[in-house]
Amino acid sequence: MEIKRIVVGLLLTNCYILSSEKEAILIDPGAEPEKILKELEGKKLNYIILTHYHWDHTLAAPKIKEKTQAQILIHKNEKDFIKFEIDQFLEEGEEIRIGNEYLKIIHTPGHTRGSICILGKDFIFTGDTIFEDGFGRTDLPGGSEKDLKESLKKLEKMLKSKMKIYPGHGEVFSKNEFKLEKIFG
Repeated sequence: MEIKRIVVGLLLTNCYILSSEKEAILIDPGAEPEKILKELEGKKLNYIILTHYHWDHTLAAPKIKEKTQAQILIHKNEKDFIKFEIDQFLEEGEEIRIGNEYLKIIHTPGHTRGSICILGKDFIFTGDTIFEDGFGRTDLPGGSEKDLKESLKKLEKMLKSKMKIYPGHGEVFSKNEFKLEKIFG
């Protein structure tokens, strides 16, 4: 599987295209739908997965769906916050297939009620749950510092040595660079 990062929008959101042969999955299309669609040329986009409801991760999703007919997926706890039509609400443990690989949905509340991470064999997409040097804010609607701390502890147990971490903002990094004590001080 190939993973391509595209930085979009005013808040420099990481949007990711996962492709296997001619099919693709898109994660967090926050802005610049034309730029994203150009990168998708020649591929059939099956799913648009949103790690949480914030506009900087979702703004381009309806436009890309209109052009590709891909299904938009987000965690069920984001129902009250999302302002456009969703095709499927996700739950903890669900799996999404791309090519011969499966991606597992990990519910990681804290940044928002329905924040998710998307776990692959040796990589994880974390949205705004984890950055290389911190984590997403918890002071917006649906946020909870207590929930985020629990989610980070849960993730730390799941992350394997040298696993690639693809955050919602900033550079891609490895598990070896992520330590809870570095984040919480």
